[in-house]
Order: sequence, then structure tokens, then C-alpha cells
Amino acid sequence: MASPDGKPSYSRVTRRELLKLAPVAALGAFAVPSWQPALLNRGLAFADWAAAGWFSTSRLAPTFSDSDVTPFDRFPFNSYADDDPGVDLEAWTLQVDGLVARPGKYTLQQIHALPKVRENTRHICVEGWDVIGSFGGARLKDVLTLVGADTTARFLAFECADDYYESLDMATALHPQSLACYEMYDAPLTREHGAPLRLRLPTKIGYKSAKYITRLTVTNVLQRRGYWEDMGYDWFYGL
Repeated sequence: MASPDGKPSYSRVTRRELLKLAPVAALGAFAVPSWQPALLNRGLAFADWAAAGWFSTSRLAPTFSDSDVTPFDRFPFNSYADDDPGVDLEAWTLQVDGLVARPGKYTLQQIHALPKVRENTRHICVEGWDVIGSFGGARLKDVLTLVGADTTARFLAFECADDYYESLDMATALHPQSLACYEMYDAPLTREHGAPLRLRLPTKIGYKSAKYITRLTVTNVLQRRGYWEDMGYDWFYGL
């Protein structure tokens, strides 16, 4: 169709119409197999960036009364490789290295000597279930103080007795609800729940709360991000 001056006439596309077309264009892009990995990685990176920007050490996860807590025998647990990797609980130590003033091996008694925190918080699994549990342990930031960690470093990397591995940003590690957890329901961790020490992170999805921790490294460079994250899951995954 021509305009009065004889030139072709095109319909004006409004900003709203362009926004309506954006999902269609995105779906079309995902239909190209060679583009899918890059698009997925960019999407995950954007989600991590947005979640990290929202995160604050002064913003707390909800806490609950004892009457709201799910009974222990109804608290599910997932395992990476084995419900019990056979940790020698008497000989267990936490190997600490990286950007710390006091590297070395730390006993459970040294972690028990730190101020104890008890909190009733919700555990949310990526599989879609959630429960309210009772957890006890030392604040992760107090563990970092104990070992003389450089808290201007970017990351904490964890290794576990069952070969699982995980990492955290420093802001999450310094959050007052982030625990080096050694108790559930006012009793020592059971083997299937990660004895003798696990992470408990109520501001994160469940798979970030690694069990059977044996090593902590403070670093600015991650060699591995996390078991599930290296398979394509979100790294930050704040709640």
C-alpha cells in the first residue's frame, strides 16, 4: 500500500507490540539447537545477577515457632551418592585453606566452642517440596572469623566426604542465618542428614546446603561452581 506521496506505507509497531513479540522471538531462538546452550547460560547468568543484587545480609528468611516445625521423622533427605559415606566421626576435621590467616585442620569441638545459634527455618528443595526444620550450629561468619578469613574475598568453596562439592558468594556466607550446622532438632546431625557438619542456608535453595563437609577454601577464583551448577542449574539461587 502506498502513502499519499507515493512511498510505501508500513504499519507502526508500538513498544507494547514489540514486548508481546519478544517471547515469540525467544522461543524461536530456542528452537535453534546450536543457540540453546548459550541462551540458557546467559539466562542463568542474568538470574544470578538479579538475585545477587536483591540479596542483603539484613534481609532475613522467615523463622517459625516450635509448633510449626515438621516432625523429624517426616523431614525428607536427599543424597548425592550415598546416605552414609562412612565418615569417621571421631577423627573428622575440617581442612581450611586459601585466603585465611590461620589455615589448617579444625575439630568439631572448636566449632562447637563458637556461639551457638538455633533457628527454625524452611528448607526448600528444587524438586518442589519444602519443610520447616529445627537447626543448630555456629554462624558461618563466626567460623570465618575463627580461621582469619579474608572477607573481601569473593567465594567460599566446599568439598564433602561423598565427593559432592559446592560454593558460595561471600555475602551469603556472612548472612546471620547461614550456619555451619551440627545439630537438627536439638540433637547431633544423623549420618543421613550430613553428620558431622553441613551447611544450612535458609536464604538458598536446598542443594546449596552441602552435607558431610570436609574442606573449606576461601578464594577469589572458583575452579568448580557446584555439582548441580556445573550441570546447568542456577549458582546463586537465592530465595
